[in-house]
Amino acid sequence: MTDTQTKVAPSGPQLIHSSQTPMLNHDNTDEIDLIQLVRTLWQEKLLIALFTLLFAIAGVTYALTAQEWWTAQAKIIQPQITDFAKLQREISSFQPVFDSEIRQTEEGAVQVTNQLNDVIDTEVLFRNFIHSFNSLANKKAYLMGNEEFQQYLSDHKITGNEGTDRTLENWFEKINAKQASKQEEDIFVISLQATTSDTSFKMLNQYINFVSGKVYKDTMNNIQALIASKENELNQQLKVLRNQATSFLKVEKERSQYALNIAKAADVEHPVQNLGNHELFAINLGAKALAAKIDALDSLKNLSLVEPRIQEVEARLALIQGTELDKNIHFKTYRFLENVEKPVTKDKPKRALIVIIATLLGGMFGVVFVLIRTAFRNHD
Repeated sequence: MTDTQTKVAPSGPQLIHSSQTPMLNHDNTDEIDLIQLVRTLWQEKLLIALFTLLFAIAGVTYALTAQEWWTAQAKIIQPQITDFAKLQREISSFQPVFDSEIRQTEEGAVQVTNQLNDVIDTEVLFRNFIHSFNSLANKKAYLMGNEEFQQYLSDHKITGNEGTDRTLENWFEKINAKQASKQEEDIFVISLQATTSDTSFKMLNQYINFVSGKVYKDTMNNIQALIASKENELNQQLKVLRNQATSFLKVEKERSQYALNIAKAADVEHPVQNLGNHELFAINLGAKALAAKIDALDSLKNLSLVEPRIQEVEARLALIQGTELDKNIHFKTYRFLENVEKPVTKDKPKRALIVIIATLLGGMFGVVFVLIRTAFRNHD
């Protein structure tokens, strides 16, 4: 029993030591790792500072050499009547031709009075300007003929169709017309971004004039197209009315001739009151009157006596042909709420922000590099 006790007694403390020691070592290990991490970073502070300095220098270099972009902009609204008064006066010369147009519908006759007025409506003119301003075709046509854009291609050594197309797509996003806000739907902000303040100011004014010329040309072409279409329509109407009158004369002459033959056969020389006027060949006029009627129909030259609408159509046609549209009139399709001004601050690059971000990235990269290198050393 004494031997057994001497063997068992030491084993108790040994078991307790084996079960508690790993926990103490684990806690001490975590504490030592945190302290060691701080010591490692402090020991490698020069390396971290070197990375931070290198990234900061790179950020400063990029900020100083990056391409600058400046945006010139203006605010516009719909034009007022005074902005296109000359055009309205010019249109009023042709308006009677369109105002007097009558068309038959299922509900009856209606008068059409707004064919030309629709072309010079303020909303229509302003909408055409905005659409033309945002048109990719107009943007491309302007940029390809612009000296500043061609100089940009030359400075950046952009050649070939593919490179030019990519650059054009990038510049398309820099030319824009959009609503100022949802609360101000009638106010639009037009803007153009370029490489310098002066260039953006100059190019925006040039593009506004370019788009205005396009809208002016399209508006005048639309007016001329409507006038030409109306003239052609009146010519067709006149042709139809004259054919109808000629056919009526021919039929009336044949009918009178048959009536004359019947009257002669019936020996009716003078008008007879008791004969009906609704017969197919009315002989109530008598042979002498019918003969005179036939002679009058043969000598009739003015078809308006048969079809009065011929005179009306001829008058409207003469008005169109005798009035010439002035192609040198000036009008505006927009009005400035805020004129184009030179930008005083550039959009990018934001030099201070670039340097700050580069410095932070350098410090982070230095810390990560030190930790990774220390981890590999401890592993080895």
